[in-house]
Amino acid sequence: MPAKHFLKLLCAVGAVLPLLYAPARANPTMLFDLDTGRIIEQQDAFQRWYPASLSKLMTAYVTFRAIDAGEVQLDSPIKISRHAAAEPPAKMGYKAGSVLRLDNAMKMMLVKSANDIAMAIGENIGGSQAEFAQRMNAEARRLGMTGSHFVNPNGLFSPQQYTTARDLALLVTAIRKEFPQYAPWFRIEGLAVGKNSIPNYNLLVGRYPGADGMKTGFVCESGFNLIGSATRGGRTVVAVVLGESSGLARAEKVASLLDRGFATQPGPLTVATLPSYGDPTMTHSMRAEICEKKPAQSEASVEGGKDEAGKNKPKSPYQVKLAAPTLVAVGLGGATGPLPKAMIGRVEYADVPVPTWRPDRPAPFAGTTATAEGDQ
Repeated sequence: MPAKHFLKLLCAVGAVLPLLYAPARANPTMLFDLDTGRIIEQQDAFQRWYPASLSKLMTAYVTFRAIDAGEVQLDSPIKISRHAAAEPPAKMGYKAGSVLRLDNAMKMMLVKSANDIAMAIGENIGGSQAEFAQRMNAEARRLGMTGSHFVNPNGLFSPQQYTTARDLALLVTAIRKEFPQYAPWFRIEGLAVGKNSIPNYNLLVGRYPGADGMKTGFVCESGFNLIGSATRGGRTVVAVVLGESSGLARAEKVASLLDRGFATQPGPLTVATLPSYGDPTMTHSMRAEICEKKPAQSEASVEGGKDEAGKNKPKSPYQVKLAAPTLVAVGLGGATGPLPKAMIGRVEYADVPVPTWRPDRPAPFAGTTATAEGDQ
């Protein structure tokens, strides 16, 4: 075949490649077989998107690598800093100075999607938020996540924090294959914190047959994101959905994709070998559609809907509360393991106001031996 004809054929194949794997959608998706990495269908897989709390999967991966390297252990202390305690919801709300075990912190981050706990994990293991973000980006590069960049461990909005459906598929594959011992954490149905119970925001867990994780995410700019996986007959299928309109919509979309995944054989391309296409340089924002045209919702939103006649629609199976969810107890204390990086060699100071000179007495003159601000 002449070279020019081969080039035309190659360009034609590249142009239709996305269409071979999925019908047209309004938002990025990726459906693949976990064991082989082969793609079942995908759409806009290289479109930049704000990850929201899906960022916590990279936080978990960096933490798993730190445990594997002997930097910390599951019972290592995670101390809540003022910065972490001030992060907005979803959060656990512990006061600055509180200490909990790393494994409990991880469960709170993955199930409750607690932003304060994710920040605390990053600060303690990395030494600071910035240092932990460097580790997140280093791992992303090593895994081949060419369309991702991280600046914080919890996914709160930043224009510099973005990813793609294809990159998230690479990350999920690494987590599940390299660290299978932590797989049960991703399918926890709920947490018991004292007398309170906290359900998993992933509505597939406990409701979709075979569901075994992984993570939800929401900020106004991202819309409602969800990575869901399920295992049936020894086969695990993973669906990545970005930018849905509600917590219920993302659950139903992932469930629909998983249904098709189990009924369909994957194609020849894998997540790692899928050629890049489209314009991956622009990050799409859902803020106008999600939070400006209607009141802002929350990540846990599972609102129902009405039909054209204005009557309530039948409840989705993903709106029904679990009758008797299996809860995992978590809480503060019990951290007796080796200190993380941020706590090694750190001098602790009492959280008291700096003394000031009484207004009814003159300040000491220069050269005095009295203690004044700056002499500490």
